[in-house]
Amino acid sequence: MVKTFMEASPPAESDASSVDKSTEIMTAESIDKDDENNVDGAVDETTTSPQKSSLEITLGDASTPEASAESVSSKSPRMGGLAAAIDSSLRSIQSAGSVLSNMVNAFVQVHTAPKTPFPVTSKDLSDLSSDRTHQALARVLEKAAANMPPCAPGEEEELKSARVKIEALVKRIGTSEEEAGHEKVKSGSMKELQRAHDLECAANALATVILRSKPEDGITNDAVDIEFRRETFGTNAIADKKLDSFLKLCWNAVQDFVLIMLIVLGIIGLVVETTTLKDGEKCGACWLEGFAILLSVCIVVLVTASIDYAKQFAFIRLTRSLHETNTKAVVRNGHQMSVTDDDIVVGDILSVNAHNLASIPADCILLGPPISGGLKMDESSLTGESKLISKKPGDVVLSGTTAVQGSAKMLVIAVGINSVAGKIKAHVYDSTDHDGDGLDGDDDSPLFVKLEKIAKQIGIAGTVAALLSFVVNCIKGFVFQGLSPKEYIIEYIVVAITVLAVAVPEGLPLAVTLALAFSSNKMMKEQNLVKHLDACETMGCATTICTDKTGTLTSNKMTARSIYINGTDFSCNDPSLSLGDFIKVSPDRPKASILTLITTLIAVDTMDETTVEFEGNKLTSSTGNPTEVALLAFAHSLGEDCQDLRDSTRGRSLKGTLAEFLVEGKQIEFSSARKMMSWAIPKVEGGYRIYCKGASEVVLARCTHQLTGSTPELDDEARQRILGVGEAYNRRGMRTLVLAYRDLPEGVDFDAKSANILNADGTEALEVETNLTFAGLVGIEDPLRPEVQGAIKQCYEAGIDVRLVTGDSPNTAVSIAYQAGILKDFHFLDGSDEKIAANLKSNVLMEGKVFRRKVYKIDDDGEKEFDQTAFDKIWPHLRVLARSSPDDKLTLAHGLNQSTLYTDKHACQKLKAEDQITVFPDRQVVAMTGDGTNDAPALKRADIGFAMGIAGTQIAKDAADIILLDDNFASIVTAAKWGRNVYASIQKFLQFQLTVNISAVVTALVGSFAFAKSPLAAIQMLWVNLIMDSLASLALASEPPTDELLRRNPVNRSKSIVTVRMWANMLGQAAYQLTIIMFLLFGGPRVFGFPPGDQVEREEGINSEHYTFIFNSFVWMQLFNEVNARSLNGEINVFSGMLQNPLFCGILLITAILQVIMVEFGGKAMHVADGGLNGELWGWSLLFGVGSLPIQQIINILFGQCKDAGVDGRVPSRIKSSRRLSMRTVR
Repeated sequence: MVKTFMEASPPAESDASSVDKSTEIMTAESIDKDDENNVDGAVDETTTSPQKSSLEITLGDASTPEASAESVSSKSPRMGGLAAAIDSSLRSIQSAGSVLSNMVNAFVQVHTAPKTPFPVTSKDLSDLSSDRTHQALARVLEKAAANMPPCAPGEEEELKSARVKIEALVKRIGTSEEEAGHEKVKSGSMKELQRAHDLECAANALATVILRSKPEDGITNDAVDIEFRRETFGTNAIADKKLDSFLKLCWNAVQDFVLIMLIVLGIIGLVVETTTLKDGEKCGACWLEGFAILLSVCIVVLVTASIDYAKQFAFIRLTRSLHETNTKAVVRNGHQMSVTDDDIVVGDILSVNAHNLASIPADCILLGPPISGGLKMDESSLTGESKLISKKPGDVVLSGTTAVQGSAKMLVIAVGINSVAGKIKAHVYDSTDHDGDGLDGDDDSPLFVKLEKIAKQIGIAGTVAALLSFVVNCIKGFVFQGLSPKEYIIEYIVVAITVLAVAVPEGLPLAVTLALAFSSNKMMKEQNLVKHLDACETMGCATTICTDKTGTLTSNKMTARSIYINGTDFSCNDPSLSLGDFIKVSPDRPKASILTLITTLIAVDTMDETTVEFEGNKLTSSTGNPTEVALLAFAHSLGEDCQDLRDSTRGRSLKGTLAEFLVEGKQIEFSSARKMMSWAIPKVEGGYRIYCKGASEVVLARCTHQLTGSTPELDDEARQRILGVGEAYNRRGMRTLVLAYRDLPEGVDFDAKSANILNADGTEALEVETNLTFAGLVGIEDPLRPEVQGAIKQCYEAGIDVRLVTGDSPNTAVSIAYQAGILKDFHFLDGSDEKIAANLKSNVLMEGKVFRRKVYKIDDDGEKEFDQTAFDKIWPHLRVLARSSPDDKLTLAHGLNQSTLYTDKHACQKLKAEDQITVFPDRQVVAMTGDGTNDAPALKRADIGFAMGIAGTQIAKDAADIILLDDNFASIVTAAKWGRNVYASIQKFLQFQLTVNISAVVTALVGSFAFAKSPLAAIQMLWVNLIMDSLASLALASEPPTDELLRRNPVNRSKSIVTVRMWANMLGQAAYQLTIIMFLLFGGPRVFGFPPGDQVEREEGINSEHYTFIFNSFVWMQLFNEVNARSLNGEINVFSGMLQNPLFCGILLITAILQVIMVEFGGKAMHVADGGLNGELWGWSLLFGVGSLPIQQIINILFGQCKDAGVDGRVPSRIKSSRRLSMRTVR
């Protein structure tokens, strides 16, 4: 029944007895007496659903604490004496969906019509979450009582009564808070129990009466009601960060040093040209060149600002994509469903479990009754306090905090900017630039470190060249030629700035941004959601992938296919039959009562967040833990409805009259330390029965009895038989779980530790989880994804090592690893036939406990210390880490990342000689997958963290760099391919740009030395820069990846981004271009019959055909070399795949058309001859450009004959095939 602000009278004796009878629990002896012929799986009469007691809500008994205490006469088995009776009776009205008083029912029915005003405002609820005190809760209830809308005619008295009850409750809360402030209330006292009851009552009243929700059924899923709640209380989506205006971005872009110098140059040119005219001289178009320079600067600024503006929208799209992966479990219309965080509204009932739904998306009030074990929150993200905070019904749970222990239901009271975290976030967005948008990259990324280094080197070289040009011209002109500084100083500055403009790689940041953005968008379509753009490139350098099994290598469609119960192995090999159907038709079928105990164990000892829906016998949908889904589906195939069993079990039910006893149950949640989960429920005769499930070797080690009538003790022979069956399941690739139980005496201490039995992590086990009775061993099958084998083969061909890190047993892990291709025949001992853990070579497989023991040592202070030396002896061999914990993942990521084994030449040679293992010649770049909250530290520590988009918790997603939207290992390989493509794209751009830099700088220097003027004007070099910066970077960044990328070694961290092969290409092409330019500069007038350009421009003051011809030839050589730049490794066919990249072809065509327009119609603005060039000179310009293509082939031939072939990182073809065949190579 619903706990409101009113009290309930205790159940009558007959009702209490019926409830007691309903929860009678079978013993092993009662199973023997069961009817062996009952094979239909029906539940015994002793476990049928209870009769609902008619707990009447007495409207007047809750006015005072005394009245409440006097109304109690029943006895609770959980606690003895009057205090226990008070606690049990006061909680008898907790279930929100049961019968309310006639008054409350009438009130709720009248006022649940869509768009009926609520008696509280969003500000009231926001103040409650900000205040976080029980007095604030009381104030909200008091205000709500005063603001209740009018009832239907004739219900005024009921409304008045409701107000009286709320006021009484408010008064009691206020009084208890004052007493708590003056004196310490003894734990377990009547005052403490009454206070807890009142707060629980207040929370449920806020939900049911004020916000028209029900803790059991939630709000309706009606779109009108949900939208009205959004209109009234706000949405849970924070408004997008205010975008920087386009003008602001233009201002940021113009801060570039070179652009500032060009602006100054343009202004000086305009002033000089227009104010230094001789007498009678007309300006005409003298202003045009200065204006053109400024116009070119504007174009560069607009392009840069446009890209930055687009980046802002890209971040918004990324944020929205991330929000779509953040889902929570809420209750609506009585059904649990998953909704995105943004879709949560005030009044929603949020179902939270620390295991898989840890992050709180909105401010909430914790509802009762408290589930045994309590809820503990980590509020350090808001308060900075690392101590865990225990929460009780009536307490406020803040958004942005995380549940680290327990499970609970919460009422959402404040969303979006009305929540505490939302206010902080909105304030940050309004007051700062909020630079942490994940688009700026990580300075520690291997690529960015290399780019920063090369950009600095090029910048220094360009500055030196510009200063050299200026100094030489000044000395030559002012000292040797006696020219006037006043007339020529500006010209010399212009030449120096021209040299600097073409030397500085302005387009490099743009090319990096474009390549990363292009790749991340493409990766999104291939199931990789990239949170940090630089993670694209980092993944391209990955040398090791540490992967989970479940859902990543396997399909995550777990199905129970085998079970060992009552001494019999039931293994269903018929895919058309479920395991339950197979058991029911088996001649050795167990007794119905045994099956009932098994299904009850499954129903009780699974999380509320795990749900299944069926249409007939077909599973149509499920949520929650896949292993538990498999168990629930198995129970359903036996003919049982686990939800009904759960709802009819005292101490476990959340519904009906049995919900009052939920507090008597004791949940011991799953943890990686214990590798098991338990739930204790009260028995009629006193005491408890605890149901347990978990890792087979962990739970079986704690079993002393078995579920058979003839031999209750679990002797060594029976234990070995169970272990043998489990090994057989493991060899078939199944995950094995043991189901067990134990009957506990009344008054048992659930916190007592065992002196003899330890948990999986070495800590002391709970005493109640020992001396168990073995009920069954379940084998759960999770088939390998069909694409995994091919993906892992690609990884090995790409020089990427793959390691399996799983919590499964060694044999299960070995079976999956061998099927997937992680383990090969040579990993097993010679002569071994069975592919099992025992037959593997040393250190190829390790269990977590052995791994921890070997890589940690005890220091002088008795503390554990990581031993890198010991780790380096293990990791080259390690392929499978079984029975691992999240901490093992963190240790593995740290050890691999910090290993410098490659520097120990003797150790590397020994590994090569004895084990045929080649260690990658640099530090490892580690990719790690994870889905759980506890995986977050490992995901952060790894160079690239992959979180699961489907099975992953929000904490894991927040810690990751990339989210796998399909949880598929093959998508990781896709990320590696795109990452390598980013690196290759930037190399292509550098190869193109540096060739232009070398040619242009040398040309400008030679021209300035010979003629005191560069043959390439400043405006022309700006046009070349525009080609390099914007168009070429966009064209080369859009190159799609090829499979060839996955047939190369990863790139070393310390290796220069400019390879030896690239230097050969650049210097070869630059030499060709400079040869043509020098020929045209000094021999062009004589060969082609036009006057020298310096003479024409000096004497006639017009733009020369000579220099126009040089400019045109120079640009066309760059355009054709752009095609060559697509090839980094000497490929013969430089056109290969070009037509598959329409963007590249389009940009090349547009650039060519623009060049024609510039030369023919640019005139004085582009510093070209009036009327452009004639057909002959156009033909020669194109011919010189086309010449870049055969020159590249000559470079390839010369480089191929060089003894240093392959030193750029590419494996020589003569040994490539042998490397591909060797899977023993460690990267």
